Amino acid sequence: MKKLLTVIFAFFVGSMLFAQTSVTGTIKEAKTGEPIPGANIKIEGRSIGTTADFDGNFVLKVANELPFTIEVSLIGFSTKKVEINKNNQNVIVSLDESATALDEVVVSASRTPERILESPVTIERMDARAIKSTSSPSFYDGLENLKGVDINANSLTNKSVNTRGFATFSNTRFMQLVDGMDNSSPALNFALGNLLGLSELDVNTVELLPGASSALYGANAFNGILFMTSKSPFDSAGISTYVKTGITSQEAAGDNRFFDGGIRMAYKFSDKFAAKASFSFLKGTDWYATDYRDYDHDNSITGSATPIKAETGQTSFDRMNIYGDEVNLASAGLGNLNTFGQYLESVGALPAGASALLPQDNVSRTGYREVDLTDYTARSVKTNISLHYRPFADDLEIIYNAKFGQGNTIYQGTNRYNINNFFMQQHKLEIKNDRFFVRGYLTSEDAGDSYDMKFAGVNLNKQTAGTWFGTYAGAYATGASAILQGGGSIADVMAASSQLHSGARQYADANVTLQPGTPEFKAALDDVISDPNILTGAKFKDNTKLYHVDANYNFHGLVDFADIQIGGSWRQYSLNSDGTIFTDSDGPIHYNEYGAYTQIQKKMIDDRLKFTGSLRYDKAKNFDGNFSPRLSVSYALGKGKTRNLRASVQTGFRNPTTQDLYIGLDAGVGLLVGSAPDNLDRYTSSPIPINSPIGQAVSGAASVQLSGARAYDNAFSESSLINFATAVQTAIAGGATPAQAAGLNAGLIEQSKVEYVQPEHITAFEVGYRAGFGKFSIDASAYYNKYEDFIGNKNVAVPLYGSVPAFDAASVATDQNTQLLLEAIGSGDLQGFQVYTNSTADISSYGGSIGLSSRVFGNYNVGLNYTLAKFDFDQSSDPDYEAGFNTPEHKVKFSFGNPKVMDNLGFNINVRWSDEYLWQSTIADALIDARTVVDAQVNYSVPSMKSTFKIGGANLGGKEYFSAPGNGKIGSQYYISWTINP
Repeated sequence: MKKLLTVIFAFFVGSMLFAQTSVTGTIKEAKTGEPIPGANIKIEGRSIGTTADFDGNFVLKVANELPFTIEVSLIGFSTKKVEINKNNQNVIVSLDESATALDEVVVSASRTPERILESPVTIERMDARAIKSTSSPSFYDGLENLKGVDINANSLTNKSVNTRGFATFSNTRFMQLVDGMDNSSPALNFALGNLLGLSELDVNTVELLPGASSALYGANAFNGILFMTSKSPFDSAGISTYVKTGITSQEAAGDNRFFDGGIRMAYKFSDKFAAKASFSFLKGTDWYATDYRDYDHDNSITGSATPIKAETGQTSFDRMNIYGDEVNLASAGLGNLNTFGQYLESVGALPAGASALLPQDNVSRTGYREVDLTDYTARSVKTNISLHYRPFADDLEIIYNAKFGQGNTIYQGTNRYNINNFFMQQHKLEIKNDRFFVRGYLTSEDAGDSYDMKFAGVNLNKQTAGTWFGTYAGAYATGASAILQGGGSIADVMAASSQLHSGARQYADANVTLQPGTPEFKAALDDVISDPNILTGAKFKDNTKLYHVDANYNFHGLVDFADIQIGGSWRQYSLNSDGTIFTDSDGPIHYNEYGAYTQIQKKMIDDRLKFTGSLRYDKAKNFDGNFSPRLSVSYALGKGKTRNLRASVQTGFRNPTTQDLYIGLDAGVGLLVGSAPDNLDRYTSSPIPINSPIGQAVSGAASVQLSGARAYDNAFSESSLINFATAVQTAIAGGATPAQAAGLNAGLIEQSKVEYVQPEHITAFEVGYRAGFGKFSIDASAYYNKYEDFIGNKNVAVPLYGSVPAFDAASVATDQNTQLLLEAIGSGDLQGFQVYTNSTADISSYGGSIGLSSRVFGNYNVGLNYTLAKFDFDQSSDPDYEAGFNTPEHKVKFSFGNPKVMDNLGFNINVRWSDEYLWQSTIADALIDARTVVDAQVNYSVPSMKSTFKIGGANLGGKEYFSAPGNGKIGSQYYISWTINP
């Protein structure tokens, strides 16, 4: 690679030519006469240009023959054109402030430049000026202030952007493109926040499209798409840097320092060659996750936030941010405390008769807190290198771009994962001009030292499981014997069971459990998190790669009838986890996707009526091809075309992710198996103990291994087993024997009929209205989404023996297979699977948003927006499916600020309110409280130092809140920053 870059660099430099014409000038505000830094200056009709420095000055050197025209523009100001007639001409250009932001130009909505006012769909935008004024600690956090946008904080450095519902931290329905590259993790199929994004110094624009965009951008552009583009070194040369520091404040973690810094260097060597490099570094302390509430049997959080202590005498539990308490007697194949005591008696580990004093209770380990299994170091290191070559000194450009991201963060999926020393890189080669682009890029990742914190706790406890349970049993029996020796009866022993359990747990924990903070604990933890064997360790490997090529050609100017575009893409995944995530223990798994699209756009009736039609075809391995059309129409009203009505209907689709297809993972709560046909038989579980002697006799072994196919063709539905268990308990309470109760209610048991996962589809309808009235603007939209084959997970239970399709509730008394399956259910000889499939239920969502903005009292900006988001889902039509809408129904956001209260002084305040909503996920279901969050900043510029200083804070009210169950509570963050040459 070094040799290749050296050759490329030498070629570029060797082909440089000096410019023939030089233009200098100063850009000022028309109203105040003050300089405007960052204004764009380019030759009309071409992409050759530069930008104004901090003092508003610029130098433009070009090879164009005189005369020619330059265009001067900046977001928030009207564009002006100036004719250049001589070499070394000096110009002074005054720009008038735009009344509203609706004249800003966007590209993403139609893959062609157009004003926001004319966009056929809803679009949100952030530029360099908005980044400067954001009150959030980073520009990426500031996206949450945009209308209709939600950001769920997975950790300090890993944020998940979402629009229009169905939010998760693994948000595979939302796409994120950086300079045209999908920066999703190839193995996970979603972006890890801004870990491989842009430094705030290098951000040119951020555009966000809520809703489906598959017609132009293919699979996964399903519920929204985010575009981040960086600054060109041809247009934005020079050196800029920033440093930012402050504290994060949380009740659980206390106050902790963080540091964030970056530098961007760009140089235009000539009209033909320019290069840039940027580097940023962030380090801090993540939000501690200290939610120690317990689960109930349907996976919902119960009880208060007060930790459940061993003194309560509880024997078995599974608390949220405590790991290893999943290890219990039953899961270890040891039965219950009484049967385990009998075994200890038989080998002489307990005195004769001691087991008679032990109850038939399941007992679990105490477990380790998450804070004992990670140091919560949050770190992000990003490097971006780009070489730009214009062989003809015009708009044809060849770009090589390399991006590197490395760091530590927390990811929450089925379990909680410590993403430690994660490394991800992208390499892109692109050829483009104003009419076309062809780009190809590689994304590669390395999981580094990442591990599953749940399995870290589980396998730490497994190391001492036998000794711990034996010590527990001995302590319980000793306590019970003491009661009897003191004159008590068996009834007294039973009455004291809670205290005996509590004492036994305390004794076993103190004498057997590895104690956090000790050298022995650290050594054992280091061994577990470096071991990729899921039976003994917690490390996961990932060296997955993604190869992608796409192209687009715009016939603008070549075809008079309309603006026509064509394009296409090809992608290949190369899954390589060494069997720790996917079923790829025998080598990488490869599969391809490809697609092609076309778009036609036509303006009519004095350019007031605009029609846009798009059609895309996509094909992926394992699935039939898919067509995605989009139709939209907009109409400009008013003398100046300052009001715009729009309506659109479009379809979108999402291919199943790499995990939906090829995962093969024991997640503790169940086995996760992707449903690709070539994946099912490739997955085989670890040995699973059989509890029932009858089951052991039938199977001919004490344990069994299950293939992935069993989850799809030999499983019970989870909901029917829950209904069956409830009915059996009721019957027993009414006087029936267990056998009678089971026979009477066997008809409630149903086979799980899960189909292999297929692509999901959406049909989206949207109407909108945008208008500017002087300094006041309004942007409103409403949508309705209809989903088909919605992808999700279902939980099923596979019996360790017996044929589920042959289960016959009507023949309980005579059918041996049915009796065998009831034996498996009654003895707990079931293995839970999480399978990947499509819901058969009708699912739809609808909502809308309205945003108002204005400039008041001179230069004060005020904005207010409201978002409604609702969904319809008939749970009874698919009882084993959770839709996971995970979005507040009502959101209100308010902003107030002034970039120039007085000379060089500005401020901004953002307030966000959202109401209570239900969060559903594989880790837990819980209500998320309503919250109000206030962010604010004050900035001061020092022109003589070319510097801007900012002081601010996020969540200034200090009321901590959950982004989702299982996460650390989000506290407050306070910062001060110094940016040079922004």
